[in-house]
Amino acid sequence: MPYRLLSLCLLLMMPLAALGEGFPRLSTLADDGFVIGAEARLLGNGEPGETLGSIAPRESLSPASVTKVYLAAAALDRFGPQHRFATRLVSTAEPDAQGVLHGDLVLEGGGDPALTTEDLWRLVQRLHQAGVSEVSGRLVVSQWRFGPVTCITTDRCEGERRVDNAYSALLSSAAVNYGNWCVTIAPARTPGEPADVTSCDSQARLPRIDNRVKTRPDDSGTELTAERLTDDDGDVMRVSGQISTNARPREVYRTSADPAEQSADILMAMLDQAGIAVQGGHATSTAPPPASAQRLAAVDSEPLQELLLRTLNYSNNFMADTLALDLAEGPRPSLSQAGDALEAFAGAIPGHGSATLASGSGLTPENRTSAAGVNALLEHMFRRPSLFPSFVAALQSPGNGVMRFIRRGSDTFQHHVMLKTGTLNQPVTVRAVTGYFRTLSGRWGVFTVLVNGTAATPYLSWSTVLDHLSQDLDAMIQAH
Repeated sequence: MPYRLLSLCLLLMMPLAALGEGFPRLSTLADDGFVIGAEARLLGNGEPGETLGSIAPRESLSPASVTKVYLAAAALDRFGPQHRFATRLVSTAEPDAQGVLHGDLVLEGGGDPALTTEDLWRLVQRLHQAGVSEVSGRLVVSQWRFGPVTCITTDRCEGERRVDNAYSALLSSAAVNYGNWCVTIAPARTPGEPADVTSCDSQARLPRIDNRVKTRPDDSGTELTAERLTDDDGDVMRVSGQISTNARPREVYRTSADPAEQSADILMAMLDQAGIAVQGGHATSTAPPPASAQRLAAVDSEPLQELLLRTLNYSNNFMADTLALDLAEGPRPSLSQAGDALEAFAGAIPGHGSATLASGSGLTPENRTSAAGVNALLEHMFRRPSLFPSFVAALQSPGNGVMRFIRRGSDTFQHHVMLKTGTLNQPVTVRAVTGYFRTLSGRWGVFTVLVNGTAATPYLSWSTVLDHLSQDLDAMIQAH
């Protein structure tokens, strides 16, 4: 047999892990200066399974939103899948025969990461059913569990004065609607007139609106920009651009500067709509309600397993960091203390190694872990039968996940993999992905890929990363 042919046959017979450490296509990103930590391995019966691919698996790198798998695992471990967070209306007073509550009405924020205006409306209706028709004192929104939480990322700190996004919401245990204002922009009937801009949640114009959107003739196109500004009188939503007379209404979300104040504003408007007058106005507080306060109305969140599905599927930063704060020990915790709780959880996982987790969302660029560490977490959850179904359900299959950018690769990759991605563009590029796979023979495996750039590396598209990863994982799945 010719020497070249013999060499080729020997190469094809080599174990997959020897071919570019099992990630031959993904490893080419190193040629452009990207730092890669990667590992894929099968799960054994109580022992570490066969490693199928490995590139610097213990390299400490930024995981971006892959951090959220730590949050999900720690929350399930602490609370259990069916845990619900309660939000209550309480008071030291009781309504008299005329329905007057002679005292303050307190909204006690319970750290529900998905409290909505629908929940607030239920509270108001239950308050009415409890016989309250008037409050002689104030409405007090208590964020005594946590909030306002000191910002530690650029986006959130800048958002205290102005913001043009919905993802960098500030944090409070009494926040509503993921810490975001929502306005609806609809065309006027006549071209040239200002658009009709209203609150999504209330008949009251909340927040204040600076409407610079013009209505244009049919089929003129719709182009909108929105920015939330804050002045001495509170939040203002400034919307600009144009909308066609035959366009459908558009909803726009921007984070609020003070989530507890936002909750107070919305709840006051709802009490007014329900005919429950509050004579003393409203305020926010960091003090807990008095021990003698009695519950007048309450709403519970969805079960934790449902909250985690939303948190991970949509990579919701507000929900993740709120849940991390729920995990923190001590009164009025900071994000750093929430990170301490996550680090303690990770440190107790066999084979994990060290990690730096300054937030539950991954917005903090200081977060660091390794591909081997994340895989140790995934294996740890796999071996917990009571928690694993809820944990894996929060991941996405590329073939039917809500994030369309992951719908790439072969049919094998699309339908044999469950994953969570993480993205950062500043201060350096981060493209991270982790999850489980099932081989053709039905065996379970775990994989994690952390790709970090530098100031000198070019832009890295998700399509490039997923195309390379899908080919490498496809080969592993097919071979087993």
